[in-house]
Amino acid sequence: MALKIRLARAGAKKRPYYHIVIADSRSPRDGRFLEKVGSYNPMLPAEHEDRVRLRDERIQHWIGQGAVATDRVARFLGRAGLAPMPAIREQPIKSAPKKRAQERAKEAASAA
Repeated sequence: MALKIRLARAGAKKRPYYHIVIADSRSPRDGRFLEKVGSYNPMLPAEHEDRVRLRDERIQHWIGQGAVATDRVARFLGRAGLAPMPAIREQPIKSAPKKRAQERAKEAASAA
């Protein structure tokens, strides 16, 4: 059984709240999980102490059992010092302006 440490959404419409859970990788996002090990409230300011809550000893236990954190949870664990900080990926190339838009931007910059 492949274990994941991931977010499970809770909260009302447009008021997100997430539980950090240990789940089988095949189970649905908000479906069956083994244990709640923390919470994440994105509605709070970034510096607020209750924005991310983690149960350190249980997370260490599950990492020892082979659980792998998702990208977002890995960042939380890295900031808390429970795991190495993941490398920040580059932005996808698809989001860059296309060739014609880049040419227009060059022309506008040289004309100004």
